Amino acid sequence: MSGFAAGGVPNGQDEFRPEEEASVDGLTRASKVVFSSSLKEPLTWANSTLVRDDAVEAVRAMKSSGSGLLSTIGSLSLCRSLLRAGLVDRFRIVLFPVITGATGQERIYDGYPDIALDMTEHRTFDGRIRLVEYKARVLDHPPLGAPA
Repeated sequence: MSGFAAGGVPNGQDEFRPEEEASVDGLTRASKVVFSSSLKEPLTWANSTLVRDDAVEAVRAMKSSGSGLLSTIGSLSLCRSLLRAGLVDRFRIVLFPVITGATGQERIYDGYPDIALDMTEHRTFDGRIRLVEYKARVLDHPPLGAPA
């Protein structure tokens, strides 16, 4: 995400497309919390707060204070720890019709607990990209049919 803060555009492009520009502007204006033990203040991205404390406890405190809608972007380890702690209310998946078998680096759900997903919303953006939103529930036992 630091590339957005520096105004970096996607590889192979000279500038942002108009819809990308609007997304970057929206992210820049939004309040952001960055969990890191290695970054130092001041952070380069506007409206960002650095938190060095335990992320699970910090998110638990934000939720109990009624901070509003909280979303994660770009951290598999943070998402995994929040799911394990039962702090995820909704699980939003955006499906892109691309398989990165040769170039993919990490299967994103490795290390996640078993989770039951109940669909709450879905929409298609351009006939290809699909957003599906689920209410997440961490299971205390393997799902039916899972190998023992």
